[in-house]
Amino acid sequence: MFDNLAGFFIHWGITAISLWVASLLFNGIRFSSTSALIISALLLGFANAVLRPLVVILTLPLTLLSLGFFLLVINALMLLLVAKVVSGFKISGFWTAFFASLFISILSMALGSLAPNAETTVYRLPQHSPQTISM
Repeated sequence: MFDNLAGFFIHWGITAISLWVASLLFNGIRFSSTSALIISALLLGFANAVLRPLVVILTLPLTLLSLGFFLLVINALMLLLVAKVVSGFKISGFWTAFFASLFISILSMALGSLAPNAETTVYRLPQHSPQTISM
């Protein structure tokens, strides 16, 4: 039941760090408190896991016509959606969300490559095979 819990917390932390660094680099992104940052990271992960695939499927023709460029727009829209839902998270406009989502994606990917693989190294017991008795 709790096999993927460590991986969830690792990715949540990576998303929170990426959002925090983006708020330092982009003037149009603000968090009023640390709790707003943590909730925003959680909701952004939820939006990317649940809503984003649905939006990608619905806009597949537009994505194919733009050769995948529209996926960047979808990322920016997910970030704007989270900013609308979380009261302490403000984004000044679409282009700020566009470039910030691009930066957050790249930084999250880089930090994720440095993180341990939670499925195989954290909270996993080694697999053992049944021993055969030979006579």
